Amino acid sequence: MTTPDTQAADPRRWWALAVIAIAQLMIVLDATIVNIALPSAQKALDISDADRQWVITAYLLAFGGLLLLGGRIGDLFGRKRTFLVGLIGFALASGLGGFAVNGGMLFAARALQGAFGALLAPSALALLSVTFRDPRERATAFGVFGALAGGGAAIGLITGGLLTEFLSWRWCLYVNVPIAVVTAVGASYLLVRDHIDRSRRVRLDLPGAVLGCGGLLLIVYGTSEAVSRGWSDWLVLTALCVGVALLAVFALVERRTEHALLPIHLISDRNRAGGALAVGLAVIGMYGLFLFLTYYLQGIQGYSPIKAGVSFLPMTAAIVVSAAGIASRLMTRVPTRNLVVPGLLLGAAGMAWLTQLKVDSSYLTTVLPAELLLGLGMGLVFMPTMNLATLGVAPEETGAASAIINSAQQVGGSIGTALLNTIAASVTAAYLATRNPTDPLVQAQGAVHGYVIATTVAMGILLAAAVVAFLLIDHRPAPGEDEGRDAAAAARAAV
Repeated sequence: MTTPDTQAADPRRWWALAVIAIAQLMIVLDATIVNIALPSAQKALDISDADRQWVITAYLLAFGGLLLLGGRIGDLFGRKRTFLVGLIGFALASGLGGFAVNGGMLFAARALQGAFGALLAPSALALLSVTFRDPRERATAFGVFGALAGGGAAIGLITGGLLTEFLSWRWCLYVNVPIAVVTAVGASYLLVRDHIDRSRRVRLDLPGAVLGCGGLLLIVYGTSEAVSRGWSDWLVLTALCVGVALLAVFALVERRTEHALLPIHLISDRNRAGGALAVGLAVIGMYGLFLFLTYYLQGIQGYSPIKAGVSFLPMTAAIVVSAAGIASRLMTRVPTRNLVVPGLLLGAAGMAWLTQLKVDSSYLTTVLPAELLLGLGMGLVFMPTMNLATLGVAPEETGAASAIINSAQQVGGSIGTALLNTIAASVTAAYLATRNPTDPLVQAQGAVHGYVIATTVAMGILLAAAVVAFLLIDHRPAPGEDEGRDAAAAARAAV
């Protein structure tokens, strides 16, 4: 009997990959595309300095907090349907943000973008997993997906600079509307139809949704607020502690829930857990580089927004070459650890190179080599770990498994931005306290000194990630390994 898992490969699968890849790119770049447009939007809508962070934070909170729920909704109600709803909702929210007449309207639109993105992201990865079953084709598909996951943030900076300078900050939001609509039309024809067992009673784990999403939301909120308030602030500490406590209770509840939001066996797998931890730690360092290089190139070197954005192109190209050209070819031949660990070490080497940064450093001799090293390293990290996230997972759980790796990226990005920014700011303040703080040269030297120390910390985090990956990831590719998902699902059902 032909089943969804044994039927012939869909002849439209490569067009489907294009649709999924475009949606993934839109999600990732939207986390950074507004960054460069933020000063213009703040001025146009008369947003205060205290409130401007909510343009970024509203998106991060909704996206990071609702990922687990979004992944499970896709499993229960159909990934294709959830993907389409996410696309259309993202387009509507983007249009609303582009039409914003005040700060509150823009904040609400960004929160809606994040909520629909939380539906879209896990469904995209889950659809990729069920569309490509052949190990070699799967490697190619995940190479493309991993390249976009790693390089999308840099593309967002470039796109934001171009749109802001030549059109308007509003186009950083409007641009999503035609992309999402065209992608939704393509998805409706090209993506595989979900085969949901209608005999199963569909139930959503509401206690798990409240605990899991609430815990993630508080952790993302706490780390976001730490940028302006500091890590010792009572609100930051309360949010982080309550968030961790909610996730601990969530883990206990999920062990006893028949229809769990996040089946515990998914995160108890050492390879999946090791991949998620490696990605979360890697993103901390990577977002730190984006943050400090953006400040350095525009604030110290005087680059325009467009020039600063274009300066990230070599790193994006390195990620694409590494993920799609190197990792995808080796993924079916070598142990996954042999890709992820060297990738993290290359990223750490890039951070080490960047610790040589000075006020008058040359882009070609200091910044560019660091970007290339980090890009080559992250390409080797993102692609194989994305593959591990859904490898061998039963079809009805691919959305939940996808949400794990997406949550790791989101929480890692929030923590990285807050932690490294706090370190840089405190080091700069200490530097200026012992010198003449009114001298522009001293101010620039203090800022660069703060970036260097924070970059050193990021290097240490990437080295720690390499140790975690070495100890936890022991996956070795085997011919037809993805075909074992049905046997695994049957074994769990028997238990």
